[in-house]
Parts: sequence; structure tokens; C-alpha cells
Amino acid sequence: MAIYEGAGVALVTPFRESGEVNYEKLEEILEDQIAGGTDAIISCGTTGEASTMSHEEHLDVVRFTCQVVKGRIPVIAGAGSNSTKEAIHLSVEAEKAGADGLLLVTPYYNKATQNGLIAHYTTVANSVKIPILLYHVPSRTGLTMKPETIASLCKNVPNIVGVKEASGNFSAIAQMMNLAGEYIDLYSGNDDQIVPLLSLGGKGVISVLSNVAPRQTHEICASYFAGDCKKSARMQLEAIPLINALFCEVNPIPVKAAMNLMGMGVGPMRLPLTEMEPQNKERMKKALVDYGLMQA
Repeated sequence: MAIYEGAGVALVTPFRESGEVNYEKLEEILEDQIAGGTDAIISCGTTGEASTMSHEEHLDVVRFTCQVVKGRIPVIAGAGSNSTKEAIHLSVEAEKAGADGLLLVTPYYNKATQNGLIAHYTTVANSVKIPILLYHVPSRTGLTMKPETIASLCKNVPNIVGVKEASGNFSAIAQMMNLAGEYIDLYSGNDDQIVPLLSLGGKGVISVLSNVAPRQTHEICASYFAGDCKKSARMQLEAIPLINALFCEVNPIPVKAAMNLMGMGVGPMRLPLTEMEPQNKERMKKALVDYGLMQA
């Protein structure tokens, strides 16, 4: 059984102007997501700015998220690292905190071989009992996992159950699904490709869009699963201008700007990320208005 089906939100981490985590705001946006129909919470991933958190801060956010959610929907904790030892530490502690699953990015910068990837993921998986999703995002990590590598991990390591696919390489994804079949739960890592990946057997999406439009993102998936593929495709296409605005600068700069424009008060990014460029912020305003998420 999949960890979840539908739209999981790659949740932002709200910060105060001082740079500290704003836990009051985090609780508020978690409750808003659950009320909005989100199917899962992904805590401390790329969108959550885990790369600028200390390990203790990272784990405190995961613990707090699990405490607030209280099992109402699954919580999947980002726990990846380019150090296997650090990935094990984050994974073990996230399991202790009550996470329902883990999201483990491919090791970045040091560029492991395919055999190194298998050894890395197998070692981390053997340290925990909860299910693991691989996170394949070559544009961020500089590392591509071959379809055969992903399929091998999902077929041979019991608690590696699927992959968040953000490569955009549909030919490789189709090959992976052909090789792995029922052993792999596929999630889109790109909001503009939800429906195409569902058509290849996907279980849903890990979504940035869901931060501002949880109900609509959930409905894209729910409509597809209910057999109304035309509605799902129409909703996917209607969201494209907003999705493009959400990725016109590096994530999570635009989504935090969007949430602040909507009055959600999630605060700034941590350096080296900076505020959205003025011309792009105007583009974001227009996209939010056109999509019906804010007034002109």
C-alpha cells in the first residue's frame, strides 16, 4: 500500500524576520493544509529550506509537524544528505519523531556512481523500518539515477517503496515503470507534469503548488483517480500560468512570495536565497489574481 495517494504538499518552513522558525505560523499553515484537503505533508524538503537548517532545527520542525498533524494525514520527512552517515542520523530521528515515511534526495555534489547510490540508499533503508521515497532531481543534485537503479532499489529493498520524480525525462520514467511495475510508487515532483505521470501509473504529486492551492491540486489527482481524466487535464492546464510563476525563480523563493502576497505571512527566506525580483513579483500577483487566489 502506498504511503498516500493524491497531492502531498512540499511545505514551506515559515521564518520570523530574525530568521528563527515561526512555529505558530507553521501550526497555522499545517491546519490550513489539512482543512484544504491535502493528502500528505512533506516536511523539510527543498521547499522547506532544509539545506539552511541545522540538523537539530530540521528535526525539531519534523517533530513539531508530527505533533500537530497527529496522524490525520501522513507526514513524510525529508532526511537526505550527501553523507550516508548524516542521512542515517536524520532518518532514524525522523522515525523516532513519528514520521510516516522519509524522502531521501540523491547525494549531491560528490556524484556517486550507480553502485554507490544503491549502497547509499540500502544502508540508510536498513537503519529504519518506515517506508522511503527516493527523490530524483538531477537539476538540483547534478546526479542522474538510471531507471535500472531506481527499479533495483524498489524491487530489492523492502522499505524503499517509490520515487519522487523531478527529472522531467518521460522516456526514462516510462522505462523505470516498465522495469519496476508493481514494486514502485511514482510521484510527480513537477507540478506541470502531474497528469502525465499519473497516466504512467503515478500515485500522485509532491507539490509546491499545494502551498497556495491545496484544494485544486488535490482535485487534479482525485478527478484522475475517479476516471474523469478530462477534468483532471483541464485543471492541470488551467494551473500552468501559476505554476510557471511559482518556478520563475529558484524554489522556494516564488512560493514564499506568493504566500506572503496572499496574506499568509510565512516570512523571508534564509540566505543565500533572497527576495523575489520586483518584475517577477508582479508576474506572481497577476497569476494569483487570474487563478482566483487573490483580489486585483
